[in-house]
Parts: sequence; C-alpha cells; structure tokens
Amino acid sequence: MPFTQISLRAGKSPAYHKALMEGIYTAMRDAIGIPENDRFATITEHSPSCFNTSGDYLGVDRSDDLVMIQITLLAGRPVEKKQALYAAIARELAKDPGVRKEDIFVNLVEVAKQDWSLGNGVAQYV
Repeated sequence: MPFTQISLRAGKSPAYHKALMEGIYTAMRDAIGIPENDRFATITEHSPSCFNTSGDYLGVDRSDDLVMIQITLLAGRPVEKKQALYAAIARELAKDPGVRKEDIFVNLVEVAKQDWSLGNGVAQYV
C-alpha cells in the first residue's frame, strides 16, 4: 500500500502528470509487487522560488525539471528490491513523459502496518 507524493516545478501539462503517476505505478508493480489498482498518489507543483534542485549535489547534474518522488510504504523490503525500484522508476519516467534520469529523485519512507488507515477509521493491515 504505497502512498506516492510527487513534487515538481509548476507548468507541466495534465498529460505529463498522468504519465508520471502511471510510470511510478508501473515501476512499483514490476519492482516491488504492489497489488493491482493500489494507486494512491498526489502531485504538488511549486513556483520557481519555492523549488530548489540542489544543483549538482553528489555529482548528479539536475535541471529545473527535477521530479521529487516520496513513496511511503510498508517496511521490510530488502535493499535489492529498493534498488530495483529506483531503476524501474528511472526507466519508466525516461520513456514517458521523458524525464532525464538525472532529474529523478526518489525517497522511500518505511512505516509499520499499524500506521495505515485506508478509510472507515480502521487499521486494515493490523
């Protein structure tokens, strides 16, 4: 049950947004086996003055088209699965909507089963 939050500079089209969400969903299905139709995602756009790409930190040449992706998911996946997820996201978003791999920033936030309520005030995974 991942929850994906995507941040980017303002000005991209609805088709671009859709391609981001679809590419990340496809990558999560392929790399970490999330269930079909497990689609919970938001996109937040920021004005240029409210968006910092940190330039070339750690030798990665980022542009103003940086896409920051934070995925909250259940804890416990091995490092290899996480690395496969990063690669799958980069591959999918490079295909469509054409994001440079240098402009894909991914952060995973792992939480316990009891940290989710998917509605009705119930912790469904406990």
